[in-house]
This record gives sequence, C-alpha cells and structure tokens, in this order.
Amino acid sequence: MTAARSWGDPYVPVTASPMPYAPHSMSNLEELVREINRFEAIISEWDESQRCVAVGLKRAIEALHKAALTNLIKSLKEESMPALRHAVSDEVVYAVLLYHELVKQPKPGLEQRIQAALEEVRPGLKSHNGNIELVAIKPPDTVEVKLIGTCSSCPASTLTLSQGVEQAIKNHCPEITKVVAVNNDSAVKTGNSSLISPFSSQLTSSWVKVATIEQVPELDVLAVQLAGTSLILYRQGITFKCYRNACAHLGNPLEEGKVENGIITCPYHGFEYNLETGKCLTVPDISLQSYPVNTKDDKVFVKLQKF
Repeated sequence: MTAARSWGDPYVPVTASPMPYAPHSMSNLEELVREINRFEAIISEWDESQRCVAVGLKRAIEALHKAALTNLIKSLKEESMPALRHAVSDEVVYAVLLYHELVKQPKPGLEQRIQAALEEVRPGLKSHNGNIELVAIKPPDTVEVKLIGTCSSCPASTLTLSQGVEQAIKNHCPEITKVVAVNNDSAVKTGNSSLISPFSSQLTSSWVKVATIEQVPELDVLAVQLAGTSLILYRQGITFKCYRNACAHLGNPLEEGKVENGIITCPYHGFEYNLETGKCLTVPDISLQSYPVNTKDDKVFVKLQKF
C-alpha cells in the first residue's frame, strides 16, 4: 500500500515501512549512551583504514540528522513554540540537540552560582565555628548574606565579609558588585579580640615545597594538589607564579586550558587570564587567587595560610 504527501515538489510516494530493528529495549539516555560506547569500543580495536570508514559514515549520518533536526526545529518554531519546548524537555531529545549544537548548554542561574561561592568559603568559616547563609538577591547587583555562629559577633566580621565571602561571590558572579551582611546582631562585639577572620592576612602561614624547577614547564602551567587545594604553577624563565586552579568565573579547573603568550584560556567558557598578574582579560576587576612563590636550589615553594 502506498500513500503520497506533497512538500511543494511533485508528490513523494511513501511506502509503509516495517518496525525498526531494535537489538535491545532502550528507554532512557543512559542505556542509549552505553550502547554507543559499546560500539565505539569495538571500533577502537579496528585497524586505521577500517576506523576511517566507520568515522566517515558516522559523520555523514550526523550531518544528515543535523540537517533534518534543523528543519524540524524551524517548522516547530513557526507553528508551535509550546510543542518545541515540550519536545526539548525530554532528556534524550535534549541530549541529541545539544550534541548537534542546536540548543545551548544552560548557564547556572545566579542563585546557584552564589550558593556555590558560599560552599567554597564555608570550610574556613566552620573552622571558626561559624557559617553563612544567603538571605536575599536584590537585582541587579546586590546580595544579602547572614553570618551565623561566632562569625556573626566576631570583631573581624567585616574583614571576613570583604576578604572571603565577598571575593568568592564576585569570582563566581561578576555581575554582583555589593555583598551586604544583615545579621541579627546589629552591634559588633569587641570583647574577644582573639577571634580573627578565617580569611585574614594575620593567619599563620608557611612555605611548602610543591615541585622541582624542572617539573614546571617553561611558558606553561603545572597543576599540583596541596593540602586539599588545587594550584597551578606558571614559569617564565626564572620567574614563577602560583594561582588557585579555579577560573574566577565558575570555579572550573584551568590546568587543561591553552597557554599562549602568557595568557591562559579557561577550557570551559573561554575566560582569559594574564599569567604574569592573574588579571582576567575577559571581565575587568576580577583576578585569579594568587600565592607567594619562592625557589631554593632546585625546589619551588608556595606560601600557604594555616587556619
């Protein structure tokens, strides 16, 4: 039995086709990905000429699918945006469209990024029996937080806010320019001067060996883990720089970023940093967190604070 449909050109006969062959009943994204990975593992063991044929076929099929999906999206946009949004809400549909770069990877929301910044500073606050919580976001540029525990009444609470909390939030959210503490205790107690900000420069510090000079590549970066902190070392001749291995944008690691002419590019969202100064070239007024560096004999030392 045949049917006909018109797309503006002479009709195209469409014959009823059998049910597609399905080796397994795959209903979710994880199962589909596992199946793809299984075939990729098999192909990886073929010789080069066989792999080239398989890769060429894969690219041709992907190009066909992308063209079809592009036309489908255009039609849905013109006829029914709600239907398009409903389709994209399906995890399999979204994953395929994302793979073909037909939808954008959603950027974490402002509140999510602020909470990530607060999680970053909580260990330091908790080491002083304190904590912090988000009170309110006041667009376009203000965040209100509440210091709790000993941090709320500490004489160095202002220092804590400016050196730790505010900087962390601004690193994650460049659009935020003001961080305000709205603690219940309006008066700052000054009776216990032994309590200091966990982010204060008064904290004790020590020089710790992190690498040998030869381990740090010339005009490139070396990632090292030290006391639970990930760092990157940069070497230019006899000059060494050390920064926290975290992009000031969303905190993603920088170690895989491309380094060219003393500039490192975040491999996730393309933020660029001058490795001589740590300054961000993409968004003004933010920088990488830096650490003092010294060399002795053939060893590289970094000065780290101790809480």
